[in-house]
Amino acid sequence: MIPTEDASARKREIEEKLKQEQETLAFIRENLEKSDQLTKGMVSILSSFESRLMQLENSIIPVHKQTENLQRLQENVDKTLSCMDHVISYYHVAKDTDKIIREGPTGRLDEYLACIAKIQKAVEYFQDNNPDSPELNLVKARFEKGKESLEAEFRGLLTRYSKPVPPILILDAIGVDEELEVQEEVTLEHLPEAVLQDIIIISGWLVEYGRNQDFMNVYFQIRSNQLDRSIKGLKEHFRKSSASSGILYSPAVQTKRKDTPTKKAPKRPVYIPGTIRKAQNLLKQYSQHGLDGKKGGANLTPLEGHDYDLRVKHLNDALSEKHGASAGKDDVLDIEIDSYIHCISAFVKLAQSEYALLSEIIPEHHQKKTFDSLIQEALDNLMLEGDNIVSAARKAILRHDYSAVLTIFPILRHLKQTKPDFDTTLQGTAASTKNKLPTLITSMETTGAKALEEFADSIKNDPDKEYNMPKDGTVHELTSNAILFLQQLLDFQETAGAMLASQETSSSASSYSSEFSRRLLSTYICKVLGNLQLNLLSKSKVYEDQALSAIFLHNNYNYILKSLEKSELIQLVAVTNKKVESSYRELIQQQIQVYQRSWYKVTEHLTDRNMPAFQPGTKLKDKERQAIKDKFKGFNDGLEELCKIQKGWAIPDKEQRDFIRQAQRKVVSEAYKAFLQRYANISFTKNPEKYHKYRPDDVEDMIERLFDTSA
Repeated sequence: MIPTEDASARKREIEEKLKQEQETLAFIRENLEKSDQLTKGMVSILSSFESRLMQLENSIIPVHKQTENLQRLQENVDKTLSCMDHVISYYHVAKDTDKIIREGPTGRLDEYLACIAKIQKAVEYFQDNNPDSPELNLVKARFEKGKESLEAEFRGLLTRYSKPVPPILILDAIGVDEELEVQEEVTLEHLPEAVLQDIIIISGWLVEYGRNQDFMNVYFQIRSNQLDRSIKGLKEHFRKSSASSGILYSPAVQTKRKDTPTKKAPKRPVYIPGTIRKAQNLLKQYSQHGLDGKKGGANLTPLEGHDYDLRVKHLNDALSEKHGASAGKDDVLDIEIDSYIHCISAFVKLAQSEYALLSEIIPEHHQKKTFDSLIQEALDNLMLEGDNIVSAARKAILRHDYSAVLTIFPILRHLKQTKPDFDTTLQGTAASTKNKLPTLITSMETTGAKALEEFADSIKNDPDKEYNMPKDGTVHELTSNAILFLQQLLDFQETAGAMLASQETSSSASSYSSEFSRRLLSTYICKVLGNLQLNLLSKSKVYEDQALSAIFLHNNYNYILKSLEKSELIQLVAVTNKKVESSYRELIQQQIQVYQRSWYKVTEHLTDRNMPAFQPGTKLKDKERQAIKDKFKGFNDGLEELCKIQKGWAIPDKEQRDFIRQAQRKVVSEAYKAFLQRYANISFTKNPEKYHKYRPDDVEDMIERLFDTSA
């Protein structure tokens, strides 16, 4: 039970809280009444504002609509006026552009093209809006006139500024300096940059708006003419230049490299003028002479021989003649060959440069066709010249002038070296264009192979004529010419091998081209040497004296061997014949032995054959004395006769000449000394000086003077 005091306190507390709540409630009610009054006042204000706003809107909207309509009308009027001005401008285009169109685009291409653009828009307007208008025909005529002027300007710029490339610049462009780490690329500038840009702009316009391809024909005709003139200019440069220097250097290259004197001169496709023909002509004149120490060459110093004086006179006459009309013809041909080789390289370089220029001017889908047409004239002229060279070689071969085929070798080698660049440059052209060079190469290979085979046959079938045989047994002209011909092949081993391989149909010819070609060339050289040996054997039978025949074969075999050894021919022959060197040494030794047998008729008188034994101090019978006299007389007469005859013979090789003399001197001298010793104390005549004519030293001196007409 709660105490009374606590209950009373609790009640008083509750009553106080209730009173506070009632006061709060009264305050809230009072505020609500004020809020309601304010709300009613605001609603009244808003209602009044809304009413006034509606009145204002009803007044403004009509004005706004009217203003908007007026603005629209103004815009329509402006647009109409603008369109009218635009349309009217089309009617004035012909008049406004007349002066510029008539004066042409020269010197103001951009302004001219802007006028053409105006005319073109006028044409489009009249075609779309008033196709029957007379103004349409007028602006069309203006447009065509403008297009013709642009085409004329295109032609004029090309004609005025297209010039042949100077020969010196061409030579620089095709030159390569292998010593320089960074190659100096020579740029061929066919047109000035400003002119080129104008031509490119005109070309682009004609492609897009001109709607014809006539300008492309104009382009290839003009550039084709310049390409052909550039190559002809290079040919003329060669004709005017000295052919004796071999390499035609240009001042430009010398200037560029004057600070580097150790550098080699630029390497160009060079054929040394006269090397082949002059070498052959000289060797024909010196065919009576022997070898010296120079690699692969004939000794041009006259040696002892029976025909020495005649040979000197003949040599002088021949050289005079060679330096006359004949030498002139050869020099011209050599320059033509050198020129042709350079022109082939020049064509490739110029064609590449022309394509680079063309690719900037001609649309891509027309470039290959235009390029094909552009190069035709120059290419046809080069191929025709090549065909003429082949034809000339064929005619020479028919005359049995096989040295003419040597002129083909440098050309053919260069054509093959150039063919990869040639094919790359002509990629995309017509098949007939791309096949022209391979056709010429095939023609040269066929002609060359035929000449090589006929040359081998001519060596075998060279007639045996006594008047054509050297009286002193020296090297035959056929031998020297054959060896020289083979030596010339060394510089063109791959080319000559490919010629021979081109006539083969076996699978190995294509499978192992390089090795197969080398073996074919080795086989061919062996064939020529074999034919030469057979012919020399046949020719040697013309001599009645077997010893002279042996000297003749010895000289020729020795000449062949020395020529092989002093050139790379020996390595080439060894590809198919390992024993060629030993074979020729054996042949040479055999002929030396045959020659030495000619002395048997002299040395047999020094033997004791059919002679009785003599006792010193005993008196000889008349028969015995006569036998001894006959021995002395036979030796003296035989020695004198042989020395007289063999003194006029020739052994050009000093080493061989000394060897044969020494060997013969030793044999005869020893036999003669023994002979004298046997009969020294035997009295067989009252006049011993009549039979004992020569001392051993005299005999040796006589033998030492063999093969020497000047002794």
